[in-house]
Amino acid sequence: MARQLDLFVPGIVYLDVIFTGLRELPEPGTEVWAPGMGSCPGGVANLAVAASRLGLHTGLGTALSSDAYGEFCHQVLSRQEGIDLSASRRLDDWHSPVTVSVAYDRDRSMITHGHPLPTDADGLVNGLPPARSAAVSLAPEGTGWVRRARAAGTLVFADAGWDDTDQWSCEVLGVLADCHAFLPNAVEAMRYTRTDEPRQALEKLSALVPVVVVTCGGDGALAIDGSTGEVASVPGVPVEALDPTGAGDVFTAGFVTGTLGGWPLADRVAFATLVGALSVQHFGGSLSAPGWGDIADWWTATRAGAAHHHGDSSEAVLARRFGFLDDVIPPGSRNAVHRATATIARLSDVSPGH
Repeated sequence: MARQLDLFVPGIVYLDVIFTGLRELPEPGTEVWAPGMGSCPGGVANLAVAASRLGLHTGLGTALSSDAYGEFCHQVLSRQEGIDLSASRRLDDWHSPVTVSVAYDRDRSMITHGHPLPTDADGLVNGLPPARSAAVSLAPEGTGWVRRARAAGTLVFADAGWDDTDQWSCEVLGVLADCHAFLPNAVEAMRYTRTDEPRQALEKLSALVPVVVVTCGGDGALAIDGSTGEVASVPGVPVEALDPTGAGDVFTAGFVTGTLGGWPLADRVAFATLVGALSVQHFGGSLSAPGWGDIADWWTATRAGAAHHHGDSSEAVLARRFGFLDDVIPPGSRNAVHRATATIARLSDVSPGH
């Protein structure tokens, strides 16, 4: 790698194929046509792409097959999204995992096919490249590299996947001792802590890790930064939600961006909430991640709306809450193209000359 990474993301990349615009789901023995379709790298690529579009020098530690699907993912990630794949490996005689997602009635159903990796999760780290931050999903196994990352000065941001066993073992939380931040959603946080309220879960988790952020979907997020004493409660950003796929990864990318930028906790959480909200306006995982152009467009529209309404309007409240964007949106970002060509994004900033 030519320079230190801002974010290192190890894990499995899937080829996601998304069908959209269905009026109804197919009955047994029938066929329906989908007006929209897109293909993109999924899995941990959702977080990597979201971070890269926000300007973070992002590296992936993954395995990509040499088959056609793996080649497609490699090209999109490296050439279109600018992600560093030098810590990844190419594999022969291994079928790329594939997920087909059917978006219908603002929800989605998925079918996945894959074969076991010829390595464990720690093997995907492949030497732990120098990085300012890294991401990990809590799991009973395959997180031995986190302690090495902490010793090297890397800030580790952890999330929680759904526990299919419904055990929600507290032993899984042991890795948080070597993490900088934990970002579960409200259901995950409450299941792990055996609590009934997100705020109760937040307080319990804050004893295990310096920074805790509990996401509450459209209701926003709660956060505590024990290293600074900051506490934040940020409401959601109102948008027309089409597909929540990948929104948690986009939220994490936004929070990492703000953390590496040294922003106050409330601004970090607000920014993460904003980019997560912008992502649910689009279908797909990595396809939906906003770039700075999308953020600049939203901010311009929000300020214009606030100028035409009184000081207590929802637009004015948003304009005050996100005033820090004037200082963080990169100059000239409205001229940038942030989405891959294999996209079905709506309301995006990819039109020529925009």
